[in-house]
Amino acid sequence: MAIDPSADVDDSASIGEGTRVWHLAQIREDAVLGPNCVIGRGAYIGPAVRVGANVKVQNHALVYEPAVLEDGVFIGPAVVLTNDLYPRAVTPDGRIKGEQDWHAQGVTVRQGAAVGARSVVVAGVTIGRWALIAAGAVVHRDVPDYALMAGVPARRIKWVGRAGVPLNPTGDGSWRCPETGDLFTERDGELTPAATTTVMTTEPAQT
Repeated sequence: MAIDPSADVDDSASIGEGTRVWHLAQIREDAVLGPNCVIGRGAYIGPAVRVGANVKVQNHALVYEPAVLEDGVFIGPAVVLTNDLYPRAVTPDGRIKGEQDWHAQGVTVRQGAAVGARSVVVAGVTIGRWALIAAGAVVHRDVPDYALMAGVPARRIKWVGRAGVPLNPTGDGSWRCPETGDLFTERDGELTPAATTTVMTTEPAQT
């Protein structure tokens, strides 16, 4: 574990073995970070956020509570994971809102998914396993596993594999990764690995 002296890490936060926290990052109370993560300069991890193993949160990304980032997730520079669907500074009677006046809805990013630079993910959205969100996208609905999403609002433009590159169609609803050779089957708007594909799991943390 390596924490830069300029970082603000609450005493109640849990930081995994081998995790690095860079300059001016802030990790709030009760946040849990797994092993071998990288938290970039100026990044923000909100209270009780859960971060798995081997996760990268790049410079100035904002991860608001109660977000969950599973193993192997990539959060690009200046990404915002929001937590309020209907934001207001004040209540209808003009009183400044407190914690009791709204219900936080966190974003969930499943294993291996990547969210590109300056993307915004709306509160309560789940991004599927190994999905890829293009830079600058605004994601306002759940994302299927292996989907490549782009635009405002984001829509699926391709499928990707674990290597993050677009898959090539092989006919009859089948797809192949040009990097790994993994095969996938598309049905009813969802992509699943073929029986011959070895599903990648997170390697054990090095000690």
